[in-house]
Amino acid sequence: MTVMPQSIAAMEVFIGSMMLGAVPAFLAYPNNKVEPSKYKSGLAGVTANLQARFVIIDENFPQELLDYVSPSAGTKLLRAERRQSSVASDRRYSPVSADTLALIQHSAGTTGLQKGVALTHAAVLTQIGHLEQALKIDVASDCIYSWLPLYHDMGLIACFMLPMVCHLPVVMQSPVDWVMQPETMLQAISAHHCTLAWLPNFAFQFVARRTRLERFDILPDLSCVRALINCSEPVRARSMQEFQDSFAKVGFEPSALQSSYAMAENVFAISQSRAGASAGLVRIWADEREFRGNHRIVKVAEGTAGALCFVSSGQLLPNHEIQIVDESGDLPHGSIGEILVHSDCLFSGYYNRHDLTEQVLKDGWYRTGDLGFFLDGELFVVGRKKDLIIVAGENFYPQDIEEIVALHPAIHDGRVVAMGAYNPETGTEDVLVVAELESENSLNQAGTIEQELRNAVIRGMGIAVSRIYLKPPKWIVKSTAGKPARSATLEKLRKEHPELSEQD
Repeated sequence: MTVMPQSIAAMEVFIGSMMLGAVPAFLAYPNNKVEPSKYKSGLAGVTANLQARFVIIDENFPQELLDYVSPSAGTKLLRAERRQSSVASDRRYSPVSADTLALIQHSAGTTGLQKGVALTHAAVLTQIGHLEQALKIDVASDCIYSWLPLYHDMGLIACFMLPMVCHLPVVMQSPVDWVMQPETMLQAISAHHCTLAWLPNFAFQFVARRTRLERFDILPDLSCVRALINCSEPVRARSMQEFQDSFAKVGFEPSALQSSYAMAENVFAISQSRAGASAGLVRIWADEREFRGNHRIVKVAEGTAGALCFVSSGQLLPNHEIQIVDESGDLPHGSIGEILVHSDCLFSGYYNRHDLTEQVLKDGWYRTGDLGFFLDGELFVVGRKKDLIIVAGENFYPQDIEEIVALHPAIHDGRVVAMGAYNPETGTEDVLVVAELESENSLNQAGTIEQELRNAVIRGMGIAVSRIYLKPPKWIVKSTAGKPARSATLEKLRKEHPELSEQD
């Protein structure tokens, strides 16, 4: 188990462990972006579950956290230096078979880092082979850019394992540096002629809104990018369009906007936009009433009143199958239901958690917990099943509400959480919104901002928000992947507002 800052030294430890026949796992390093109590809880839970023989930390690992990474007397704590070591001349490889475990990666969901996804050598290499084919990897010209953390499947597989197996160069940036100066991503891509990168949806609008091209002495050139892939969250048309509109003037091509549906349980990708598609992302427009009330897609023309735009997460990778189901069984194409996945690179199960494995893995099919639909050979993901808000029989997805609220200039990008809470008096769910303000001074205008947000949601979705909680910067609890953690945020909200617990 490795708990080190993002660095070459950390990557050396990870690969060295695999060479010795060990099964490594990256865990998030402590930082001021993650709430301390949540981090400690997640770290203690993971180390207790893994029961690792060795835990490798760096020289500056906080002393007060040592008890959380040494759960038993059988665990040996090793400290690694941050500096890059010299290349060893005597390399020792431990023999492995295809079906032995290669690594464990942890899903950074709302329940914290509690589920270790066990992956075999065969699963990892098979996935990389599929990605190489789908992306048409060119060893002579491709270069990957990444600020993604190595403890997340996007960073670990797409930006570390894939380039290592395919012998591609990688330009890596600290996640903290990127957040503080998002325009440095453009500078790095331009300077090193990077061709491929993966980003979560929020990053597309974050970079677009926080970057002013007029501040550059020399404008970046993004014409080198052939695939900037939206992954990890439902793909939002507005986020992608903002990025394209902002950087078309510096050579960014519409066809470079790509998308993927991925998860740790499948090593990484399940679907991927096809490389070289001249039209770029696949978009469709659907009737809103049919979508929310009857849970099916009825296509309409772009510009139709009440139409909703959906962006595809791409086509299925080779040897991948999906089913769209509800409680009664399989649903026809175009119906919204839970996505089930079957592939030749699916995980072996959750490490030391047979109980959780049995809940989601049935006859070789993995229940993702995600809702979506399959249409015209394209997979569309609309949200998490457990996050769905049902008001008077109509389905509302929190991401739709969050996107509208985040457009307000007083709200911090990507720091909005919408959720449903059952109201026994009405017999249906109330819509709650928690939003972080850009500045604590904005709390003086809370009444005005709240009314503007209510009006915006009604205009955009025809639904009234029951309660809006405006909070100061850094209030919302985030996962180690840097995204708002819904369940932890709701728990924090209940502590500050006991009436919510009473209503439940």
